[in-house]
Amino acid sequence: MVEIEKIAYHGWPNCLKISNHIIELIVLTDVGPRIIHLSFKGGDNLLYENIEDAGQMGGNKWRTYGGHRLWHAPEDIKRTYVPDNFPVQVKILKDGARFTAPIESNGIQKVVEVHLSDSEARVKVNHTMINHSEWPIPLALWALTVMKAGGKVIVPHSPKFSHDENLLPTHTLTLWGFTKMDDPRWIWGEKYYSLKQDSSLDYCQKIGSTNTFGWAAYQHKDEVFIKRFGYNPALSYPDMNCNFETYTDQNMLEVETLGPNVVIDPGKKAEHNEEWSLHKGIKPAVTDAEIDHTILPLV
Repeated sequence: MVEIEKIAYHGWPNCLKISNHIIELIVLTDVGPRIIHLSFKGGDNLLYENIEDAGQMGGNKWRTYGGHRLWHAPEDIKRTYVPDNFPVQVKILKDGARFTAPIESNGIQKVVEVHLSDSEARVKVNHTMINHSEWPIPLALWALTVMKAGGKVIVPHSPKFSHDENLLPTHTLTLWGFTKMDDPRWIWGEKYYSLKQDSSLDYCQKIGSTNTFGWAAYQHKDEVFIKRFGYNPALSYPDMNCNFETYTDQNMLEVETLGPNVVIDPGKKAEHNEEWSLHKGIKPAVTDAEIDHTILPLV
């Protein structure tokens, strides 16, 4: 059974707690929308929270806050970093809630729906952008889940083929100007690559990829967060055809998915959906064989 209640949380008075007998989420409504908390019931938050932003509301400065957010891609300092510092409209649903942000100065309105399973540690997070302007807007929906420090993301490579089977490339790995391929946080495997969060290193890392399998995992101690998302080979994606990206710094690690490049006409909308699941009692996985054995069955 899904339970929904209004609570105060870390200085924000009007948060919504959505829970079943296994897991719980807390969504900010004084700002955002941001899913600021995700955990097993009574457990520690798997999401990163910026304590300096706790309880902050209003103003024209973009704040990190933490948690899960919806952005536009490709990244642009003016369009992407529009502050989400103001109250959102909330509509309670049978299994969750819909959170509708105010219309941004660029004409885009963001909507996030959370649907929690009544009997499993599974969540559907649906993202929508509506164009309220008078002109078409090209963009891609970009869903970023910011995880707490101390874990690592695990990402599958695309299927392998022999040279005789396929002469064409299968997928991309997109590098940023600050990406260091020999950074110790990377683990490069034949079937998977991983990026560890390490608070002792004071510089960031990022990579993007064409994730044709449509999943990624974040492992923190014995808990695993799985994110599932779509990929359509007939469509183009931002950042050199990335539908998945990950970023880390001293404080956190982001598990990011991107929808295809679209043009939203005036009065129209675009959607991008994810499915989440939480798992515990999972042994740490490093090698391809270990990931096959412990992580892949969770997907």
